[in-house]
Amino acid sequence: MSITAERKSELIQEYATKPNDTGSPEVQVAILSERIANLTEHFKDHSKDNHSRRGLLKLVSTRRRLLDYVKTVDDARYKALIEKLGLRR
Repeated sequence: MSITAERKSELIQEYATKPNDTGSPEVQVAILSERIANLTEHFKDHSKDNHSRRGLLKLVSTRRRLLDYVKTVDDARYKALIEKLGLRR
C-alpha cells in the first residue's frame, strides 16, 4: 500500500529538475501520483475501507493544488508534467 524507498528514489531521479532535487513540485506530484495509484489498487479489494479513502481524497487534493501552482508559475512545465505522468486535464 505504501511506496518503497527504491521506487521513491527512482521517481525523484526521473522527475528532478536539478541535481539533489527532492522537493520540487514535479517530484512531489510524481510521488503523490504513485501513492494515489497504489491506493486505487487497494480499493479494488477493500471497497469498504473508508478511513483510507479519506486519505486518498487528501492526496488527490494536495496533488491538485501542486498542479495548480505549477500551472500558474509555468504553463509549459505544467503541460509537460501532466503529459509525462499521463494525467488528464
